[in-house]
Amino acid sequence: MSEHNALNLIAGYSQALAGKHELERSGSDFYEVRGEVGSMVVQLHPKRLSLEVAEIIEETPTTKTLRLVAADRSALPPFQAGQYINLFVEIDGVKTARPYAISSSPTQCFFYDLTVKRARGGFVSGHLLDRVEVGQRLQSSGPMGTFHHNPLFHGDDLVFLAGGSGSAPARSLLLDILDRELPRRFHLIYVNSHVDDVIFAEKFRALASRHSNFRLAELITRPPEGYSGRSGRLTRELLQQELGELDGKMFYICGPTPFNDSCVELLTALGVPRRRIRVEANGAPKAPDQQRGWPVGVALDDEVQITVRGRGSFRSKVGEPLLNALERHGYFAENACRSGECSLCRVKLVSGSVFNPQEAHLRKSDRDFNWIYSCVAFPLGDIEIQL
Repeated sequence: MSEHNALNLIAGYSQALAGKHELERSGSDFYEVRGEVGSMVVQLHPKRLSLEVAEIIEETPTTKTLRLVAADRSALPPFQAGQYINLFVEIDGVKTARPYAISSSPTQCFFYDLTVKRARGGFVSGHLLDRVEVGQRLQSSGPMGTFHHNPLFHGDDLVFLAGGSGSAPARSLLLDILDRELPRRFHLIYVNSHVDDVIFAEKFRALASRHSNFRLAELITRPPEGYSGRSGRLTRELLQQELGELDGKMFYICGPTPFNDSCVELLTALGVPRRRIRVEANGAPKAPDQQRGWPVGVALDDEVQITVRGRGSFRSKVGEPLLNALERHGYFAENACRSGECSLCRVKLVSGSVFNPQEAHLRKSDRDFNWIYSCVAFPLGDIEIQL
């Protein structure tokens, strides 16, 4: 078969070729469609969204789901199951933001569900759970993130290991499969500390009872006396018992950082290739001083001075991520993931040194020219930066 005949078998090729020839004949300079591409890009990938809280759903004693709609009631930009939006808030004069996975199905486009669990000492989670009301306006980024299913490489046998609020992207992935009746298997292994704090518990159980391609396994690490379900921590033996043959499965992991790290270790020990494991980033590390490369003699409570070139300086502690410290003192740096992946929050390190944890996915050019990702950078002494 000739190359020309082969190309004609591609859906839409003949029409595209005819359109090309017509444009060549007419000599169009595309004036008639000027601005349309840019307009479409803005609709699909807006820098900011104006949202309104339409409903607040109480999930557990520590967790609520905020159902957000467009402030003008228009359709929201589409997203892929597993993606997040970055929610911007102002709390007692401090402007900050946090990324939250969308827990609703991407098959509808008129609301985003954000499922928020109270974090111990959490600055933003407490505000969203205690102060936000129905009808309140909020701003966010558009949907973003790479923690989603890739049909070309991930296959149709999916396993999701979720810890606590890590069930939010798991729910979106599951609903996408069920709503669209996709020929995929979805196995959710869901780990929680307490029986009364399992998010989406009844919803997951109901779906598992109705759909043969969805299997649910629950594990409680701190069970009450007399608890009859599975308890304890996730182990290699439990994974082998639950999953059987591991070849061909694609693994997604989302939960607290220690949970994520433990899951990766377990799967690696079972022989799962790293390319078959996807991990959703979950913020700056809580204990960067426990990571390899942390300098001896530097404590998280040590005070340092941070100077923003040409704009002022302030005192902070080594253990506070640089982005958080900047926001508390009135300095804004664009950000999205707050986990060291997207690079939007990068700033120039003029002098001094910072600790870049394993979460900081710095590019070679960043290292060569002293750019740091402020969301996961920890100042080891007095530093000067340029925003």
